[in-house]
This record gives sequence, structure tokens and C-alpha cells, in this order.
Amino acid sequence: MTSKKVSDFLIERLTAWGVEVVYGYSGDGINGILGALGRAGNRPRFVQPPHEELCALMATGYAKYSGKVGVCLVTQGPGAVHALNGLYDAKLDHQPVVAILGQVSQSAAGSYYQQEIDLVSLFKDVAHEHVHVLASPEQAHHLIDRAFRSALAERTVAAIIVPHDVQQKDAVAMPAPEHGKLSSSAGYVAPRVLPQQSELQRAAEVLNAGRKVALLVGAGALAAGDEVLRVAERLDAGIAKALLGKAAVPDDLPCVTGSIGWLGTRASNEMMKQCDTLLIVGSQFPYTEYLPKPGQARAVQIDIDGKALGGRYPTEVDLAGDSAETLRALLPLLEPRATSPFREQVRALIAESRREQDELAMGEAHPLNPARVFWELNRVLPDDLVIAGDCGTATFWYAKYLDLRKGMLASLSGTLATMGSALPYALAAKVSFSDRPVLALVGDGAMQMNGLNALITVAQHWKDWKDPRLVIVVLNNRQLSYVTWEQRAMEGDPKFGPSQDLMDFPFARYAELLGLEGERVATIEDLQRACERAFHAKRPLLIEAVTDPNVPPLPAELTTKQRELLKKAFAQPDEDLPGALQQAEKLTNL
Repeated sequence: MTSKKVSDFLIERLTAWGVEVVYGYSGDGINGILGALGRAGNRPRFVQPPHEELCALMATGYAKYSGKVGVCLVTQGPGAVHALNGLYDAKLDHQPVVAILGQVSQSAAGSYYQQEIDLVSLFKDVAHEHVHVLASPEQAHHLIDRAFRSALAERTVAAIIVPHDVQQKDAVAMPAPEHGKLSSSAGYVAPRVLPQQSELQRAAEVLNAGRKVALLVGAGALAAGDEVLRVAERLDAGIAKALLGKAAVPDDLPCVTGSIGWLGTRASNEMMKQCDTLLIVGSQFPYTEYLPKPGQARAVQIDIDGKALGGRYPTEVDLAGDSAETLRALLPLLEPRATSPFREQVRALIAESRREQDELAMGEAHPLNPARVFWELNRVLPDDLVIAGDCGTATFWYAKYLDLRKGMLASLSGTLATMGSALPYALAAKVSFSDRPVLALVGDGAMQMNGLNALITVAQHWKDWKDPRLVIVVLNNRQLSYVTWEQRAMEGDPKFGPSQDLMDFPFARYAELLGLEGERVATIEDLQRACERAFHAKRPLLIEAVTDPNVPPLPAELTTKQRELLKKAFAQPDEDLPGALQQAEKLTNL
């Protein structure tokens, strides 16, 4: 009988940790591990997208949607290098991901062997809590267990480097109880984290004293939506949402102002200007120009990561704790109040924002107004939808126009803001929730970057899903328009065509080539028909919306400096004039 190898033990340990799926790409540096997966009957299930970056992005998306550890498996050298971007997405958005990396045999290490890279040094930043070489079979127990505990406890990336020859060594069932040898066990339960009662009381005193209370919620509040709403009701407060917190509370409530910041609504940004008290829940929103001016508002912050407290806005009370637990403990200390004039002001701001956004969506554009695309989509979203966003103009319109309802899930690459994340996230969502419809929102730049490759994986796996509905909306405006408008509004430069223009790629036809459904729309009538049938399709559907790049993804209220920079940009030769200037004048009254 063949003895059990280290690679077999690795696969068994993944199962012991509850791992159900591994996102990976084949390579000779992990042949031993792939063989062990085969011997284990493909349990955990191996899902192979066509690039290692997609593997890591899918592992990150899986962690976000499922709440479990995402696992990716890639080979040495270029495979490991390719995975870095997706792993940084996990690190910066605080998601538990374990990366298993192949490496050249130890007997060849240090010889400048083919594909030999110092992976410990390369991964020391992205996997700073745990990156180690599995050098002997006795290490396998505690290295694997500690990697998973580190990922879960610190909500970060952990990496295990497994040289090719070690994969094929005989496994050690249990290290001997000798000096220098360790045994360990699988399993982790998150602790209950609550602030001191004295700090809860101090926070309540600040919040009870406020008369114009605003909440800002982020990704750390995703599991605390009910608690957020109860606290907001008690304080008669409005709720603004950072981008990663968009699914924390529904958008159709009278106290919810929507997204904040450059991508935000006028209601959210104006509420921050008017509030006298700010409660930040699970958010590290970085754009301080959209928060109250220092000294304007007394502030309380809740975050499970003590390092994050007081780092974005001058806070009076910092509460280190789980958002839901802390809000539940805080609620009895808060004094109920009658409907305040401030709440009525917030409702008026929300109504004004919605009227403004409706007018923008109905504005004329050629061929299609991108805001209209999202306005029409918003009318047909099913209740149990899972949304995967990308980075670029699609993010802007998603933040403003899609009203999330209770039970919906949504995420994107927040802090890293990497392009090309929507399709791998959507695929991960389908692994996590095979029986739910999924919507991916992508720009043509992100689609050309790696979305076309990810679409191959969609074609490969969709027949295995319980619910075949995956709707992919691609904004085809033939340029990297988000950055084009940043160049104008932030730098005062006109569009630089060589860096901004993209090929007019036939995305819908490409989807059809892969056996999926594809529909190219360039009129409002075609757009409406496509949206109406989108979530009734019997297989994945790609809607290629041909949109106008001149509709600006700019905040409704620009600063004086931004207005001056736009004027400066438009005073110079720009191949998109006069269309871009006309559209900007509609939005900003230049």
C-alpha cells in the first residue's frame, strides 16, 4: 500500500478546516498537491480559472460572500507572482485567504533554478501575519493550522510555501512529543469582542447629546444591519454608507441617504456637512474631505480592529468591538427621541437627490446614457440578488443608482480598487450561492483586462449551477472614461487619447461564441427589453451597453478648485469636445 504523502496530509487538513473549494491553476510546482487532490476524489473541489490572478480574486470574493476562508493554490515563480494582486485585494479589504504556493525542490534552492524566486520575501508584505516554507513533514500540522488561524483571527492573508520534493515525502501522522516538535489541531471560533462598559457609557453620553446625528457604516457593519437600524431609529439619525457597506442596510428606507463621497449622493454628502454628531460603524472611509470638518461634530467610532480607531476623523470615544455586539450593548443606553427637524431635513435631502439622479438618468446621451442603464437595471433586480462590482465608471453608477434591498449581497474591490474583479467575484458568488441570481457590473476596460478570460470559466461551469442566471452588464464606451474625467477634474488636463482610448470589442458576440447569451444594446428601447428579460434567461447573459463616455462620473457638487480645473481642461484641445463640455455643464453648471 502506498504511504500517505505530505501532499495527501495537506488536502486532508484543508478538509478538516472545512474547505469546500480551492481556486487554482495547474503547474509543475504543485504537481504533488494536484495528485493528492485527485486521490481525494477532488474534495475539496478544484476550480481552475485561466489565470492565477483570477484564482486569488475568486478566493477573495468567496471569502467576502461566504464568510469562510478562501483558498487559492498556485505554482512557483510566475504563478505566485500572478496571484499577488488578488491577494492584496484580500489583505486590504481584511478578508481571510490562505494561499498555497509551490516552490522548486529544496535540493535546487539557492542555485538560481528555473522559476526560483524568493517567495518568502515576495509575500512578506501581503501575508505578513504568516508566510512560511513547509520544509519538513513534521511542520505540516502546525504550519497549516496556524495559517488558517492567522487568516481568520486577523482577517488577512496567510501563505504556505510547499517545495516540490517536500510534497512527495512521507507524511507524519503525529509528530513525536519531543523537544522542537509540535502538534496542533484544526478549528477556530471567533471570540466575542465588546468594549468596556465605561466606554459604552461615554459613547452614549456623546450620542445622546447630539441633535443632528449621522451614521457612517462600512464593511464592518455588513452583519449588523438590524442593529444599525435600531440605533438610527433611537437617535433619529440618518445613515450614509461607504462603498463596501452598501449592502449593510436597505436603500429604500427613509433614513438611508445612500453612498458617500465622490461616488456618493448629494444627500449623504450634505448630511455630513450639517450633522453635529457622527457615529462611524465598521468603516475606514478614506476621503476625509467628505466627512464633517474637524471640530464640527463630536464623533464615536466602532471597529473590531483597534488600530483603525480614530484614524480617519478626530473621535471623542473609540469602541473596540464587533459592530453588532457593540451596538446591541449600546442601544439600552441611548435615549429615545421624537422625530427631529434634522431627520426631516435628511428626508428632504434624500428626495432631492433622487429627483436629481432621475433627471440625470433621463438626460440625452449618444448612444446611451450610462446612468440610464443603471436606472433601468434597478427596476428589475430580484430580491435574492448577489452583486459583484468592478472598478471604474461601473462603480460610480452602481453606487448611485442601484437600490439594495434586505437580503441582497454586494461587494467589490474596495481598498485596492483593482480593475477586473467583478467577473471573478461573480464566479465566487456562484460557488457560494449556486441557487441565487448574480449580477456583474463591468466597464470595457476591466472586461478587456481579464474579464474576457473569466468569461471562459463562466462558460465552463454554468451548467453545474442550480440557478443559471448570471447577468453581466458591460459598459462599452470605448475608453477608460473614469480616469479621463479624473484627468480633467483633478489635474486640469484634457483627455489624452493614447492612454484612454480602447478598442470597440464585440463583447456580446464573444459571449455567444462561448455558448452564452449576448445582447448589444444602443437604444433605450433595446436596453429596456434586455433588462426586462435579463433575469429570466436560461443561461448566463452578457448585456453590452454602448454608452456615451462624455457623461461625467463626477459628484453633483464640485469644489471651487475642481470647477477651475475642469474649465482649464476644457480650454485646451480635447477630441471629445464639445460633447464632454455639454454633458459636464448639465451636471455641474460650469
